Amino acid sequence: MYWYHNETKHSYYSVRSNPNQMDWALQPSTYKAYPNSFEKFELDIENPWHGIIYYAASISTKKYYPTGTHRFLRVNPSAGALYPNELYFQARGIDGFEDGVYHYEVESNQAVLLYRLKEGEGIEPYMGYETAMKGILFLVSAVYYRSSWKYKNRAFRYCLLDAGHMLGSLESAALLMSRETSMVYDIKRRQLNSMFGFSSREYFLSGAAVASPMEESVKALNFELIYVDGSGTFEQNEHMEIAYRQTSHFLEKQVEKKSPNFDYEKVRFKESILKRRSQRGFEGYPITKAEYLKVMQVITEPILSDCDEEVELFVVLNKVHHMPVGLYKNGKLLRNEDLSQKAGYLCLEQYSLGTQGAMTFFLLSNAKNYQALYQKAGIIGQRLYAVTSYLEIGCSGIGAYYDDEVNAFVEQEGMVLYALAIGR
Repeated sequence: MYWYHNETKHSYYSVRSNPNQMDWALQPSTYKAYPNSFEKFELDIENPWHGIIYYAASISTKKYYPTGTHRFLRVNPSAGALYPNELYFQARGIDGFEDGVYHYEVESNQAVLLYRLKEGEGIEPYMGYETAMKGILFLVSAVYYRSSWKYKNRAFRYCLLDAGHMLGSLESAALLMSRETSMVYDIKRRQLNSMFGFSSREYFLSGAAVASPMEESVKALNFELIYVDGSGTFEQNEHMEIAYRQTSHFLEKQVEKKSPNFDYEKVRFKESILKRRSQRGFEGYPITKAEYLKVMQVITEPILSDCDEEVELFVVLNKVHHMPVGLYKNGKLLRNEDLSQKAGYLCLEQYSLGTQGAMTFFLLSNAKNYQALYQKAGIIGQRLYAVTSYLEIGCSGIGAYYDDEVNAFVEQEGMVLYALAIGR
């Protein structure tokens, strides 16, 4: 997978020699809607099971611009607010849903019934489960042109990161019910893509379970949905399609069975989920050491999954009370010097974020399972959004950086997956 990652690196030269001029009037649609011949019903956020979906993927606010235009923003963050990911789910044996397979229609906040389950069948076998699962099984897809329209070949990175953010949002939403979320990366992609009628314009990336095993056995369901366009316009991107195919097979999976431990006050946490925003810049105020410790505790908790990959966490501390400035690796100080200007430069010279923020994170790895790895980076990023929003600190995910220069800066080889900055 190093082929794709190396082909899509940014450098000081590349971002200047190949600028991307956007015509926003041609932006693909960010909403997918099934025809009204499918049964649809609005989610009731007073129902906890409905709430998991609502607090993971719904529209949370409308943002106005000086031009008089506006844009709807969602609970889950997305690179460029392009929202390439769609959320599907199976409900079984729970209040508020008939047993079946659904699509979450974000624009209308409705669940769309795609298929009623027959006795003894389900999507469980496509997700590696041998028995029926009571609760909700989620599937996350990417309508990749929503992202490749702007980010071109690099967009597969953003589709994966955004999918990770979606999984992390599901994890946060499930906490409101005191339920755990288990990530499932090794799903039967080819069969699922075909059954859901994606026609090579949409691809499943991962799954998640907020569910518990039952005693009943289950066989794989089989249906054939009509093709429903999720972007309005489309332009094929061969780099992305090859990258998807090459990374859909998993090697040497390491299961993570240890549960994370979060300490959030539920009412306050629920409010913070809806208030989450991506910062466009910081004013340079510091954070406290207690806030730093809380942030680090949350983002280093284990992630329940069927394929856990190692991620190295490098952090540049700029402005944390009673903490030495400098570069840290997994909590250990490596270089004690002011590196704030360098951090801002590495983030494609976004000094208002990397320099003015209190902390700048760089996530690296040499792991082999690219889709699982990148989505794990997105989950870590979403945990960072969740805890900083809870603490009323700003956060910004940064998917663009000078790849090789980050490697040189931290003195470590491996793929640079993500950068994030937090501060006030």
